[in-house]
Order: sequence, then C-alpha cells, then structure tokens
Amino acid sequence: MEGQEGTQQPHLVLANKLFLLTHPGVPDIEKVQLKEEVFTAVKSDDMVPLYETLVADGILEKDQAVLDSMRAKNEEEIKKLDEKIADAEENLGESEVREAHLAKSLFYIRIGDKEKALEQLKVTESKTVAVGQRMDLVFYTLQLGFFYMDFNLISKSIDKAKNLFEEGGDWERKNRLKVYEGLYCMSTRNFKKAASLFLDSISTFTTYELFPYDTFIFYTVLTSIISLDRVSLKQKVVDAPEILTVIGKITYLSEFLNSLYDCQYKSFFAAFAGLTEQIKLDRYLHPHFRYYMREVRTVVYSQFLESYKSVTIEAMAKAFGVSMEFIDLELSRFIAAGKLHCKIDKVAGVLETNRPDSKNALYQATIKQGDFLLNRIQKLSRVIDL
Repeated sequence: MEGQEGTQQPHLVLANKLFLLTHPGVPDIEKVQLKEEVFTAVKSDDMVPLYETLVADGILEKDQAVLDSMRAKNEEEIKKLDEKIADAEENLGESEVREAHLAKSLFYIRIGDKEKALEQLKVTESKTVAVGQRMDLVFYTLQLGFFYMDFNLISKSIDKAKNLFEEGGDWERKNRLKVYEGLYCMSTRNFKKAASLFLDSISTFTTYELFPYDTFIFYTVLTSIISLDRVSLKQKVVDAPEILTVIGKITYLSEFLNSLYDCQYKSFFAAFAGLTEQIKLDRYLHPHFRYYMREVRTVVYSQFLESYKSVTIEAMAKAFGVSMEFIDLELSRFIAAGKLHCKIDKVAGVLETNRPDSKNALYQATIKQGDFLLNRIQKLSRVIDL
C-alpha cells in the first residue's frame, strides 16, 4: 500500500472508483466502465474480503471460480509468509524478523482484510525500534483508515503519530502528517484547520500516495476561500507561486478564486456553478456539499455588503447576474440564520446593513453572561436558605 513519488496509492484510486460507482450523479454508461475497472483491480490484488462485501452489497456479481482462485492464492501466500517469518525468527536477526512481519502486514492491506492488517501492523510495531519506521506503520494505518473512511481509526492514528514525533522524527514525515491531518479535518468539516495545514504543506508536499498535487491545490483553494480573510487570502493563496503554477490546470478554479478577490461577482457565480460538479463527485467533499455551498455564499454576500451602508436589491441582483427574487430569497434565509448582518426593506427594495460593532457585541455578551450568573446565584441562595 506504499505510494511512490508522483503516483497515488492504488487502493485509494480503487476507493474513489467505488465511491463513483455508488454515486447517483454518475451516468450509467460510466458506471459500466467503473464496474469493470473495480472488478479488475479486486481480481489483480486477490481482494477476497472486499469482493465478498461488494457481492453482498449487490455492486459486483458473484463469480465462484474467481473467488475460489483468489482464496487459493491467498492461502498459498500466507503459508509462504508464515514460513518466511519462522525462518527469520530461527536463523536471522531482528531487522529480518521485522521485515518478514511487515511483508505479512502489507499482504493483508493489499487484499483488503482490514482487521487482520491492523492486527499484523501491531505485531510489526512490537518488533520495530526506530521512530521513523514506526511512523511509516502509522501512515499505512492512516491509508487504511482513508480507504474505509474510518474516522475513529484516523483520529487515533494522527494522535499516535504526534506522540511519536515527541520522541523524534524527521521533517519530511512531519510534513506528510500535516497533509494527512488536513485531509482528515476537511473530511470532518473542520475547514479552517484543514486550510491552515494545507497551506503549511504547499512548498513541501510529498504526499503523492493520497492524491496528486493538482488535487491538493484544489482542496487548498476551496478550504482557504471560506476560512481566510481577504488580506490572508491574497498573501497565502492568490499570490502564492506554488498555487499559480497549477491553478490554471483545474477547470474553473482560477476564475473561482480571482473573481472573488477582484469582486467580479457575476464571473464568480458562473465559476462556482462549474465547480459544483467537481465538489459533488469528490469522495471527501461530497458529504459536506450543501454546507460548503452555504459557506461560500455567506463569504461572497458578506464581502459585497461590506462596501455599503445600504444598497438596492436590484443593484445586488445585477452585480451577481441573478434575478431580484433569487437574491431576496437567498438573503432572507441567511439573515434568518444569523449569517448576514443586514435587513431587507421590501417596500423600498433596499438592503440596509447593520454590521455589529465588536465592542458593542462584547458589551452585550458580558451583560447576558452577568444576568445568567445572577440568576444562578439567586437559585443557589434559595437552596442554601432552605
């Protein structure tokens, strides 16, 4: 399950194909091709546990001859690996014993047997002394976690890796961990932390086993847009040379970022509409699609309204290239949810902004907390009097 530089880990490519195969937005004609590719990948790696799961879920048809052939190959391979471990324990040194156990761990990872792979990785870890090698075992576990989208396993593995780094560890592995943690944060809707971790890794990215560099830039831009203020966005994203070299290769992404910063809202909405399909069909972003759409619109509407004390609904609709009815409906939802600080004068057709003053907000919060504290004290005094 080890990805070479510049190539994505094959199991994560397979995981993405499985995701697309069950996605309602993918055309049936594409699913036929995906199904063939998934079956070929499962067969080439003799992935019996995964094949049985996919058959049970009705994703693949059962072929008993193929299943029996894969089982026979796996049994033979396990026998060879066990013999190699026994030989290493009897005749060779500790490093050879570790390598033999690692080979068995990688075999279980390759065939998609999650439980046995985790069990064998623990055995391998008990034979491992060097911090760097123990970190590599954590990366294998993290890749397993992302294949199965097991966030509990990923979270525990990230914590374990951080503890290992306190014992030592090189910068290359520390930088790789940032990308793993960033992907975990993005997958669990912590976009602000994900953006920070991705931006820290732009110039040192080597985590090709997770995804290509283009995909990494795609995630970095998407998470940064809803997490950074205008000044930080300009410094860290819009003018970043690493992003500028790649952003043009990703459809709509350059227009999406630059039109937001340049306040070209009509172009922004056109680029945003083009990007929605990519976000929908992304394995990690798909569960947060609706949330992300809301957050981006909050950012862009807030940015537009920041320039005005009051503005007509007609002018705003014209700036965004949409109808007045759409803007009215959109803004009313965001105002009701407390996302935008303005009010709509429907009769005059005007939007009036009422941006909260930070000092005033702090004063109001202090009064509110003070009232709450006084109520608690009064209740407590009644109990004491009794």
